[in-house]
Amino acid sequence: MELPAGLRAAIERELEGVSRRDLGERVARTSEAYRAGRTSAAVIREADDALAYALVRLPATYAACAAVFAQALAAAPAFRPRSLLDVGAGPAGGSWAAVGAWPGLAAVTWLDASRPFLDLAAHLAKAGAPALAGAELRQGDLTATAAFPRADLVLASYALAEIAPARQAAVVGGLWDACEGVLALVEPGTPAGYARILAAREGLLEAGGHILAPCPHHRACPLSPPDWCHFAQRLARSRDHRLAKGADAPFEDEKYAYLLAARPGVATAPTAARVLAAPRAGKPGIDLKLCTPDGRLETRFVPRRDKPAYANARRLGWGDTI
Repeated sequence: MELPAGLRAAIERELEGVSRRDLGERVARTSEAYRAGRTSAAVIREADDALAYALVRLPATYAACAAVFAQALAAAPAFRPRSLLDVGAGPAGGSWAAVGAWPGLAAVTWLDASRPFLDLAAHLAKAGAPALAGAELRQGDLTATAAFPRADLVLASYALAEIAPARQAAVVGGLWDACEGVLALVEPGTPAGYARILAAREGLLEAGGHILAPCPHHRACPLSPPDWCHFAQRLARSRDHRLAKGADAPFEDEKYAYLLAARPGVATAPTAARVLAAPRAGKPGIDLKLCTPDGRLETRFVPRRDKPAYANARRLGWGDTI
Protein backbone atom coordinates (compact mmCIF):
# COMPACT_ATOMS: atom_id res chain seq x y z
CA MET A 1 0.00 0.00 0.00
CA GLU A 2 1.22 3.50 -0.87
CA LEU A 3 0.19 6.99 0.13
CA PRO A 4 -2.12 8.85 -2.26
CA ALA A 5 -0.09 10.70 -4.89
CA GLY A 6 -1.26 14.12 -3.67
CA LEU A 7 -0.29 13.40 -0.07
CA ARG A 8 3.07 11.95 -1.09
CA ALA A 9 3.84 15.02 -3.18
CA ALA A 10 2.74 17.35 -0.37
CA ILE A 11 5.13 15.67 2.07
CA GLU A 12 7.95 15.93 -0.45
CA ARG A 13 7.29 19.67 -0.80
CA GLU A 14 7.45 20.07 2.97
CA LEU A 15 10.80 18.26 2.98
CA GLU A 16 12.41 20.64 0.48
CA GLY A 17 15.42 22.33 2.07
CA VAL A 18 15.11 20.40 5.33
CA SER A 19 18.23 18.69 6.67
CA ARG A 20 17.83 14.92 6.44
CA ARG A 21 20.34 14.49 9.25
CA ASP A 22 18.26 16.73 11.51
CA LEU A 23 15.12 14.81 10.57
CA GLY A 24 16.81 11.53 11.39
CA GLU A 25 17.84 12.83 14.81
CA ARG A 26 14.32 14.11 15.49
CA VAL A 27 12.88 10.74 14.46
CA ALA A 28 15.17 8.98 16.94
CA ARG A 29 14.30 11.40 19.76
CA THR A 30 10.60 11.19 19.01
CA SER A 31 10.57 7.39 18.94
CA GLU A 32 12.44 7.24 22.24
CA ALA A 33 10.03 9.71 23.83
CA TYR A 34 6.96 7.78 22.71
CA ARG A 35 8.45 4.52 24.00
CA ALA A 36 8.97 6.27 27.33
CA GLY A 37 5.24 6.99 27.48
CA ARG A 38 5.23 10.70 26.66
CA THR A 39 2.30 12.14 24.70
CA SER A 40 2.28 13.95 21.37
CA ALA A 41 1.58 17.26 23.08
CA ALA A 42 4.88 16.91 24.95
CA VAL A 43 6.89 15.34 22.12
CA ILE A 44 5.82 17.37 19.08
CA ARG A 45 6.93 20.86 20.05
CA GLU A 46 7.66 22.50 16.70
CA ALA A 47 7.05 22.18 12.96
CA ASP A 48 10.10 20.02 12.21
CA ASP A 49 9.10 17.57 14.95
CA ALA A 50 5.72 17.15 13.26
CA LEU A 51 7.37 16.76 9.85
CA ALA A 52 9.76 14.09 11.15
CA TYR A 53 6.82 12.20 12.63
CA ALA A 54 4.85 12.49 9.41
CA LEU A 55 7.76 11.18 7.37
CA VAL A 56 8.06 7.92 9.30
CA ARG A 57 4.66 7.38 10.93
CA LEU A 58 2.03 8.96 8.69
CA PRO A 59 2.41 6.23 6.01
CA ALA A 60 1.82 3.51 8.61
CA THR A 61 -1.16 5.33 10.13
CA TYR A 62 -2.65 5.83 6.68
CA ALA A 63 -2.09 2.18 5.74
CA ALA A 64 -3.65 0.80 8.92
CA CYS A 65 -6.67 3.12 8.68
CA ALA A 66 -7.15 2.34 4.99
CA ALA A 67 -7.16 -1.38 5.79
CA VAL A 68 -9.69 -0.83 8.59
CA PHE A 69 -11.94 1.27 6.38
CA ALA A 70 -11.85 -1.45 3.71
CA GLN A 71 -13.32 -3.76 6.34
CA ALA A 72 -15.95 -1.14 7.17
CA LEU A 73 -16.95 -0.94 3.51
CA ALA A 74 -17.32 -4.72 3.40
CA ALA A 75 -19.27 -4.91 6.68
CA ALA A 76 -21.58 -1.95 6.00
CA PRO A 77 -21.62 -1.40 2.20
CA ALA A 78 -24.57 0.98 2.34
CA PHE A 79 -22.96 3.29 4.91
CA ARG A 80 -22.19 6.64 3.28
CA PRO A 81 -20.87 9.12 5.86
CA ARG A 82 -21.00 12.82 5.10
CA SER A 83 -19.08 14.02 8.16
CA LEU A 84 -15.89 12.84 9.87
CA LEU A 85 -14.49 13.58 13.33
CA ASP A 86 -10.81 12.56 13.59
CA VAL A 87 -9.61 12.81 17.22
CA GLY A 88 -5.93 12.66 18.03
CA ALA A 89 -5.65 13.38 14.32
CA GLY A 90 -1.92 14.09 14.21
CA PRO A 91 -0.97 14.98 10.61
CA ALA A 92 -4.35 13.50 9.53
CA GLY A 93 -3.24 10.34 7.75
CA GLY A 94 -6.42 8.64 8.97
CA SER A 95 -8.58 11.38 7.44
CA TRP A 96 -6.88 10.89 4.06
CA ALA A 97 -7.70 7.19 4.31
CA ALA A 98 -11.34 7.97 5.20
CA VAL A 99 -11.79 10.27 2.21
CA GLY A 100 -10.25 7.58 0.02
CA ALA A 101 -12.83 5.07 1.27
CA TRP A 102 -15.79 7.48 1.20
CA PRO A 103 -15.25 10.25 -1.40
CA GLY A 104 -18.63 11.69 -0.45
CA LEU A 105 -17.32 13.01 2.87
CA ALA A 106 -18.11 16.71 2.91
CA ALA A 107 -17.14 17.91 6.39
CA VAL A 108 -14.01 16.97 8.37
CA THR A 109 -13.06 18.03 11.89
CA TRP A 110 -9.62 17.43 13.42
CA LEU A 111 -9.05 17.47 17.16
CA ASP A 112 -5.52 17.24 18.51
CA ALA A 113 -3.57 18.65 21.46
CA SER A 114 -0.55 19.48 19.26
CA ARG A 115 -0.66 22.73 17.29
CA PRO A 116 2.31 21.72 15.08
CA PHE A 117 0.43 18.57 14.09
CA LEU A 118 -2.70 20.53 13.19
CA ASP A 119 -0.71 23.10 11.21
CA LEU A 120 1.10 20.39 9.25
CA ALA A 121 -2.17 18.55 8.61
CA ALA A 122 -3.63 21.77 7.17
CA HIS A 123 -0.58 22.32 4.92
CA LEU A 124 -0.72 18.75 3.60
CA ALA A 125 -4.49 18.90 3.11
CA LYS A 126 -4.16 21.65 0.50
CA ALA A 127 -3.27 18.83 -1.90
CA GLY A 128 -6.31 16.78 -0.92
CA ALA A 129 -10.04 16.66 -1.50
CA PRO A 130 -12.14 19.74 -0.65
CA ALA A 131 -13.30 18.12 2.61
CA LEU A 132 -9.66 17.84 3.73
CA ALA A 133 -8.60 21.25 2.46
CA GLY A 134 -11.51 22.83 4.33
CA ALA A 135 -11.21 20.78 7.53
CA GLU A 136 -12.03 22.44 10.83
CA LEU A 137 -9.05 22.48 13.22
CA ARG A 138 -9.64 22.20 16.95
CA GLN A 139 -6.78 22.13 19.43
CA GLY A 140 -7.63 20.39 22.67
CA ASP A 141 -7.01 17.55 25.09
CA LEU A 142 -9.26 14.54 24.46
CA THR A 143 -9.68 13.96 28.18
CA ALA A 144 -10.69 17.59 28.80
CA THR A 145 -13.26 17.83 26.01
CA ALA A 146 -16.75 18.09 27.51
CA ALA A 147 -18.53 16.96 24.35
CA PHE A 148 -17.07 15.96 20.99
CA PRO A 149 -18.57 17.36 17.77
CA ARG A 150 -21.09 14.93 16.31
CA ALA A 151 -20.24 13.15 13.05
CA ASP A 152 -21.38 10.20 10.95
CA LEU A 153 -17.91 8.66 11.14
CA VAL A 154 -15.72 9.05 14.23
CA LEU A 155 -12.08 7.97 14.14
CA ALA A 156 -9.52 7.64 16.92
CA SER A 157 -6.32 6.15 15.51
CA TYR A 158 -3.33 5.53 17.79
CA ALA A 159 -4.95 7.92 20.28
CA LEU A 160 -6.05 5.78 23.23
CA ALA A 161 -2.44 4.80 23.90
CA GLU A 162 -1.75 8.39 24.96
CA ILE A 163 -4.60 8.48 27.49
CA ALA A 164 -4.24 7.31 31.08
CA PRO A 165 -5.96 3.91 31.50
CA ALA A 166 -8.39 5.28 34.08
CA ARG A 167 -9.70 7.86 31.59
CA GLN A 168 -9.90 5.76 28.44
CA ALA A 169 -13.42 4.45 29.06
CA ALA A 170 -14.78 7.98 29.47
CA VAL A 171 -13.13 9.10 26.22
CA VAL A 172 -14.50 6.10 24.31
CA GLY A 173 -17.93 6.83 25.79
CA GLY A 174 -17.69 10.43 24.65
CA LEU A 175 -16.69 9.35 21.15
CA TRP A 176 -19.64 6.96 21.02
CA ASP A 177 -21.99 9.75 22.10
CA ALA A 178 -20.64 11.86 19.21
CA CYS A 179 -20.97 9.03 16.69
CA GLU A 180 -24.06 8.98 14.51
CA GLY A 181 -22.99 6.05 12.35
CA VAL A 182 -19.68 4.20 12.75
CA LEU A 183 -16.89 4.53 15.32
CA ALA A 184 -13.42 3.33 14.27
CA LEU A 185 -10.71 2.70 16.86
CA VAL A 186 -7.19 1.81 15.72
CA GLU A 187 -4.32 0.99 18.06
CA PRO A 188 -0.83 -0.51 17.79
CA GLY A 189 -0.92 -4.26 17.20
CA THR A 190 0.62 -5.07 20.57
CA PRO A 191 -0.88 -6.93 23.52
CA ALA A 192 -1.38 -3.55 25.22
CA GLY A 193 -3.09 -2.12 22.13
CA TYR A 194 -5.35 -5.16 21.94
CA ALA A 195 -6.20 -4.80 25.64
CA ARG A 196 -7.34 -1.21 25.02
CA ILE A 197 -9.47 -2.34 22.08
CA LEU A 198 -10.96 -5.18 24.15
CA ALA A 199 -11.90 -2.79 26.97
CA ALA A 200 -13.47 -0.37 24.47
CA ARG A 201 -15.40 -3.26 22.90
CA GLU A 202 -16.90 -4.21 26.26
CA GLY A 203 -18.03 -0.64 26.90
CA LEU A 204 -19.49 -0.19 23.44
CA LEU A 205 -21.45 -3.43 23.66
CA GLU A 206 -22.90 -2.29 26.99
CA ALA A 207 -23.87 0.99 25.30
CA GLY A 208 -25.78 -0.86 22.57
CA GLY A 209 -23.17 -0.73 19.82
CA HIS A 210 -23.07 -3.29 17.02
CA ILE A 211 -19.58 -4.68 16.33
CA LEU A 212 -18.88 -4.60 12.59
CA ALA A 213 -15.30 -5.91 12.67
CA PRO A 214 -13.02 -7.60 13.30
CA CYS A 215 -15.22 -9.72 15.58
CA PRO A 216 -17.93 -11.70 13.75
CA HIS A 217 -19.89 -12.00 17.03
CA HIS A 218 -20.80 -10.12 20.20
CA ARG A 219 -19.62 -12.80 22.62
CA ALA A 220 -16.48 -12.80 24.76
CA CYS A 221 -13.21 -12.85 22.80
CA PRO A 222 -12.14 -16.52 22.45
CA LEU A 223 -8.42 -15.68 22.55
CA SER A 224 -6.42 -16.09 25.72
CA PRO A 225 -2.92 -14.85 26.64
CA PRO A 226 -0.30 -14.91 25.30
CA ASP A 227 -2.37 -14.74 22.09
CA TRP A 228 -3.98 -11.47 21.02
CA CYS A 229 -6.04 -10.16 18.11
CA HIS A 230 -4.07 -8.02 15.67
CA PHE A 231 -3.44 -7.67 11.96
CA ALA A 232 -0.74 -6.44 9.59
CA GLN A 233 -0.59 -4.17 6.55
CA ARG A 234 2.46 -3.91 4.30
CA LEU A 235 3.31 -0.40 3.12
CA ALA A 236 5.92 1.10 0.85
CA ARG A 237 8.78 3.19 2.22
CA SER A 238 10.06 6.22 0.35
CA ARG A 239 13.79 6.88 0.10
CA ASP A 240 13.55 9.61 2.74
CA HIS A 241 11.52 7.28 4.94
CA ARG A 242 14.26 4.64 4.75
CA LEU A 243 17.01 7.17 5.44
CA ALA A 244 15.20 8.65 8.44
CA LYS A 245 14.71 5.22 10.00
CA GLY A 246 18.12 3.89 8.99
CA ALA A 247 16.37 1.03 7.18
CA ASP A 248 17.22 -0.81 3.95
CA ALA A 249 13.98 -2.60 3.12
CA PRO A 250 11.67 -0.75 0.70
CA PHE A 251 8.64 -1.74 2.78
CA GLU A 252 7.50 -2.32 6.35
CA ASP A 253 4.66 -4.23 7.96
CA GLU A 254 2.47 -2.16 10.25
CA LYS A 255 0.80 -4.29 12.91
CA TYR A 256 -2.40 -2.88 14.34
CA ALA A 257 -5.49 -3.77 16.37
CA TYR A 258 -8.87 -2.22 15.60
CA LEU A 259 -12.55 -2.11 16.30
CA LEU A 260 -15.48 -0.93 14.20
CA ALA A 261 -18.73 -0.28 16.08
CA ALA A 262 -21.96 0.88 14.46
CA ARG A 263 -25.19 2.46 15.60
CA PRO A 264 -28.16 0.06 15.34
CA GLY A 265 -29.53 1.95 12.32
CA VAL A 266 -26.49 1.15 10.14
CA ALA A 267 -27.29 -1.68 7.73
CA THR A 268 -24.72 -4.48 7.93
CA ALA A 269 -23.72 -7.45 5.81
CA PRO A 270 -24.01 -11.03 7.16
CA THR A 271 -21.17 -11.98 9.48
CA ALA A 272 -18.47 -14.45 8.47
CA ALA A 273 -15.50 -16.12 10.10
CA ARG A 274 -12.36 -13.94 10.27
CA VAL A 275 -8.83 -15.19 9.52
CA LEU A 276 -6.77 -14.28 12.61
CA ALA A 277 -3.27 -15.12 11.36
CA ALA A 278 -1.38 -15.61 8.13
CA PRO A 279 -2.64 -18.87 6.54
CA ARG A 280 -0.14 -21.73 6.79
CA ALA A 281 0.28 -23.61 3.53
CA GLY A 282 1.85 -27.07 3.29
CA LYS A 283 1.83 -29.97 0.87
CA PRO A 284 -1.39 -31.53 2.26
CA GLY A 285 -3.30 -28.22 2.32
CA ILE A 286 -3.82 -24.93 4.17
CA ASP A 287 -4.44 -24.31 7.87
CA LEU A 288 -6.63 -21.33 8.78
CA LYS A 289 -6.95 -19.82 12.24
CA LEU A 290 -10.49 -18.47 12.46
CA CYS A 291 -12.73 -16.49 14.79
CA THR A 292 -16.22 -17.78 14.00
CA PRO A 293 -19.68 -16.15 14.17
CA ASP A 294 -20.61 -18.36 17.13
CA GLY A 295 -17.73 -16.93 19.17
CA ARG A 296 -15.32 -19.84 18.89
CA LEU A 297 -11.65 -20.03 17.94
CA GLU A 298 -11.25 -22.64 15.22
CA THR A 299 -8.39 -24.11 13.22
CA ARG A 300 -9.77 -25.18 9.85
CA PHE A 301 -7.82 -27.41 7.49
CA VAL A 302 -8.53 -27.07 3.77
CA PRO A 303 -7.08 -30.08 1.91
CA ARG A 304 -5.39 -29.67 -1.44
CA ARG A 305 -7.55 -32.45 -2.87
CA ASP A 306 -10.67 -30.30 -2.38
CA LYS A 307 -9.76 -28.12 -5.34
CA PRO A 308 -12.56 -25.50 -5.20
CA ALA A 309 -12.15 -24.92 -1.45
CA TYR A 310 -8.35 -24.97 -1.74
CA ALA A 311 -8.45 -22.39 -4.54
CA ASN A 312 -10.56 -20.11 -2.33
CA ALA A 313 -8.31 -20.63 0.69
CA ARG A 314 -5.20 -19.74 -1.31
CA ARG A 315 -6.67 -16.30 -1.97
CA LEU A 316 -7.27 -15.60 1.71
CA GLY A 317 -4.98 -13.37 3.73
CA TRP A 318 -4.58 -12.37 7.35
CA GLY A 319 -7.68 -10.41 8.36
CA ASP A 320 -9.95 -11.61 5.54
CA THR A 321 -13.36 -13.21 6.09
CA ILE A 322 -14.42 -16.62 4.86
